[in-house]
Amino acid sequence: MSGSRIVALGHYQPPKVLTNDGLAALVDTDDEWIRTRVGIRTRHIAEDESLVDLATEAAQKALANSGRTAAEIDLVVVATCTAIERSPNTAAAVAARLGVRSPAAYDINTVCSGFSYALATADHAIRAGAARRALVIGAERMSDTLDWTDRSTCVIFGDGAGAAVVEAQEEGAEPGIGPVVWGSEPERGDAVVITGWDPVISQQGQSVFRWATTQLAPLARQACERAGIDPSELKGFVPHQANLRIIDAIAGKLGLGADAVVARDVVHSGNTSAASIPLAFSKLVERGELSPGDPVLLFGFGGGLAYAGQVVRCP
Repeated sequence: MSGSRIVALGHYQPPKVLTNDGLAALVDTDDEWIRTRVGIRTRHIAEDESLVDLATEAAQKALANSGRTAAEIDLVVVATCTAIERSPNTAAAVAARLGVRSPAAYDINTVCSGFSYALATADHAIRAGAARRALVIGAERMSDTLDWTDRSTCVIFGDGAGAAVVEAQEEGAEPGIGPVVWGSEPERGDAVVITGWDPVISQQGQSVFRWATTQLAPLARQACERAGIDPSELKGFVPHQANLRIIDAIAGKLGLGADAVVARDVVHSGNTSAASIPLAFSKLVERGELSPGDPVLLFGFGGGLAYAGQVVRCP
């Protein structure tokens, strides 16, 4: 098998929008303080919708955009760190909702780098002949983990989901998903934590910011090297939507071409952890800011501290 490719994307966000002014009514903060530090203006917050609801909505849109049916899927992978149910896992629950019959189905949790990890494992499964067509989903209800009195975290996160339909390439065709660069710094895992039966997220913001802005650009360039492409040839860069300052810092060090599109969906969606890359990528494609075949670098990073990235061809 010569590899796999993304054939379609889809995304979903709950209808409730929480503005910075709305947050100011809950915690000691204001619009300027939030925009200056993380660049966020709004985020979406789930009310009655479960994590499975969010993931299923995004997956249905990706399937519809692909022209494929649930019956053609044989692998479902969900990247998430906010699943409440331990069994059945989120992937199995989504597969049941969609009517996918007898799929391999598993969840993966590397927090904010989760989608790139999940995409890599689906690509590997297809390359190995263990699957033919996969649904790869990033979905989070980060609002379930928030302490709404802690302005260092509650202003940052939002809820949502994004999904990709991934399938085998024709023999001899150029792979649509490049080799993954992945790893972690587990000794620094306490920089971002979600702990306890009633989970609450906490993070060492300055430590994560320094790590992301000083250590990650070389790893992102390495993903380009493995794909045989120079960063200047990229048409798009979709990093994890952690913080606008982090996104701009990494993009500035990559050596992107002047016409490259950089995803900055964090402004409108906040940090949606494993959902942020497919959510932002899907929006860029839907708006026509990227064209079929464009080389795009996906790069996730965060809790763990884990990272993963790969160059893909735009569907």
